[in-house]
Formats: sequence, C-alpha cells, structure tokens
Amino acid sequence: MKTYKSEYGVKIFAYVISILTAIICFIPFWLIVIGSFTAESEVIRNGFAFWPKEFSMESYRMVFKVPEKIFRSYGITILITTAGTGLSLFLTTMAAFVLMRKDFKYRNQIAMFFYFPSIFSGGLLPGYLLIVNGLQLKDTLWALILPGLLGAWNIFMMRNFMTDIPDSIMESAKLDGANDFVIFTRLYLPLSKAGLATIGLFIALGYWNNWANAKLYINSSKLYPLQYLLYQMFSNIQVLKDAAMQSGVAMVDLPAETFRMAMAVVTTGPILLLYPFVQRYFVKGITVGAVKG
Repeated sequence: MKTYKSEYGVKIFAYVISILTAIICFIPFWLIVIGSFTAESEVIRNGFAFWPKEFSMESYRMVFKVPEKIFRSYGITILITTAGTGLSLFLTTMAAFVLMRKDFKYRNQIAMFFYFPSIFSGGLLPGYLLIVNGLQLKDTLWALILPGLLGAWNIFMMRNFMTDIPDSIMESAKLDGANDFVIFTRLYLPLSKAGLATIGLFIALGYWNNWANAKLYINSSKLYPLQYLLYQMFSNIQVLKDAAMQSGVAMVDLPAETFRMAMAVVTTGPILLLYPFVQRYFVKGITVGAVKG
C-alpha cells in the first residue's frame, strides 16, 4: 500500500509526543531515585538535583538497619498481595460471569447491589466493627486480605470484557454437557486473560500499597506489611527531627527527606519488575468495551 507524506508526518508527530511524554513521566522517578542517594544536608541546602553532588547511602542504611524486619515485612506484603489478588480475581470473575448472563433473571438487581455501595459508602466504622467484632480477625492476615477482595468497578469492567465473548461458545459447551462451573473455568477464564491481567494489576497495586488496614487492624509488629513498617520508621524519624528542632539541637544528618525517597524506591521496585510481564495484556484490557461490533 502506498504511504503518503501526511502519514509520515502523523507518525513522526506521534513518536515525538510519545517520547516527550515518556521523558516527562520518567523525570520525577529519576529525581526520586537520585534523591534517595543524596546526602540529607545537600537536599536541605540545594534541593533535589538530577545527579547527587554529595553521594550518601544513609537513607538505605536506615531502611535496612534491621534487615530481618524489612525482609519479614516484604514476605508478608508479598503473601497478602499474592493471596489477595488470586482470591479477588476468582471472586470478581465469578460475579462478572453471573452478571453478564442474559438468562439470569435478577442480574440487574444484583448489579445495583454492587453499584450502590460504590456511590454511598457506609464509612469506616461499619467495616471496622465487622472485621474486629463480627469476624474476630484483628491481628490476623485475613484482616489485610478481606477488605479489598471485591470492588464494583473491577466487577463491571470484567463483566464488559466477558460480554464480548460470543454466546455461541457457551451454547456449544452446554450442548456437549458442560455445566456452568466447567464453562466458567475452562472456557471463559482462558479467554479472559487480557481482562484478568489488567484487573489483576490494579488489585495487586491496591494490596501492595495499602497500609491503612494495617494501622487499623494490626498491633503485632511481626505482621506489619512493608508499607506500614516504612511509614512507622519515617514517622519516628520525623518525631526525632521535630524534637531536636524544638530543643535547639541540629540533626541535619538524620535522613528524613531522603528516607522518604528511599521508601518510594523500595516499595515500587517489585511493581516495576512485574509490569513488563502484564504490559502486553494491559492495553487490550484497559480498552474493554470501548468499541462494540
């Protein structure tokens, strides 16, 4: 096919915009990484730079001062993220499979049951009373997993994805004697890889970055996830610096700003390693329902 000059111009323009956008998105992350390797006194004196004038590993020494705590918290966070994402994906896809069935009489009423709480929340107290008093899950890992299992937006997005799967597949499976669970597990789940990868990434990010549930439900330091442990360490450093300032004692070398940057690097590293594996499904999954044929 003949390619016109205008098409080359559009492609060059798209490439330039994409490169500029990528650079704009990369600069803040680069500043965070470089800031974590910069001395606290340099950051206070000159602010953040694209390259450290005074190199320092003090913030990472503070993060890994007690390595067994960090690695234990890493393990807990990985366990919560893996278990929570797997359970959430299974329950989300089951709910989506039911809601997309045209032969299910009450699917609109149940869809409203999921949709209504996403607009009008009951607040923090009912959830706390349910987890602590009702289910007796305080100081357990289930208290960190259960609150994030189901989300209305994930269910509706997965339902839209499954709606695009031809109905003839289900009809053929029923003619062969397959029941609903077999159709769901052996046909719809394998055909929903793009949607599963997209929803799974969102769910995993939610579990990985969540520290509020640990603050509410966890008292034992042995069950602290990574984000909450680093949050407490940063709070302790900030308290020490505030106390030193009030007493007139200079504590410039105690990393506070650079520790915050090191926290960001430590917590986002695994997610950055995970993203390339799901990136090929992400574009297809995020545009679910955008075009109907």
